[in-house]
Amino acid sequence: MNDLITTILLGIVEGVTEFLPVSSTGHLILAGALLGYDDSRWQLFNIVIQLGAILAVVVLYWRTFWAVMLGLVKREPHSVRFVRNLLIAFLPAAAIGLAFRKQIEALLLQPIVVAIALIVGGVAILVIEWLVKPGKTVGVADIPASKAVGIGFLQCLAMIPGVSRSGATILGALTLGVERRTAAEFSFFLAIPTMLGASVLELVKHHDTLATAQGVGISEIAIGFVVAFIVALLVVRWFVGIVGRRGFGPFAWYRIIVGTAALVWLLTK
Repeated sequence: MNDLITTILLGIVEGVTEFLPVSSTGHLILAGALLGYDDSRWQLFNIVIQLGAILAVVVLYWRTFWAVMLGLVKREPHSVRFVRNLLIAFLPAAAIGLAFRKQIEALLLQPIVVAIALIVGGVAILVIEWLVKPGKTVGVADIPASKAVGIGFLQCLAMIPGVSRSGATILGALTLGVERRTAAEFSFFLAIPTMLGASVLELVKHHDTLATAQGVGISEIAIGFVVAFIVALLVVRWFVGIVGRRGFGPFAWYRIIVGTAALVWLLTK
């Protein structure tokens, strides 16, 4: 398939799935298997274009971030707690990601792992939705530090492709007593340091392949970045609205259906 078409398609997939509890990385891996392109060649691209989706959160919530920055200057407790929660939730992923980087990268090339994780994750969402009562913690700054750390460790489950970073953090927050909208927004905000760190690490590691035929070039990455940004702008607001009305059940059934279809296809092709 033409590289430009592949770039646009992957940008759309990333923008749609990054903040939904369906695993953007998992969908990109399955897209690679379906489209038949070389996964190793596009691996850096798939990670870096996530920054486009992350930028969408910064744009959509710029008032929140601006207020926090001003609050930090004034040393307001609310802003300090907001930043504290993001930092301590980010640290487990940073530490474990660096320690097990090679093992994680090996999993990124196994579509069958994605299919199984999608199914298991879908069932887990249905169970959590059924068992967990609505949380009372409202507001990212009001999440206790101990719960922020717990959410951070649960985010590490997403190092298994197909689990979903947003799904792990949102559902982890729900089980710890955080209400739905706050859980979703905390997941959005936590994505910023997490994905920024992962992307910078990959850029440093693969900087010598950006301008060569060994990997996808900087122009393709730039196009994918812009496409992911535009699509994510539309998806984030829609996601917050549907979660408030219907919960996470629709995404659970989507995961189970897609995971089952992918598993059957991978085992029979």
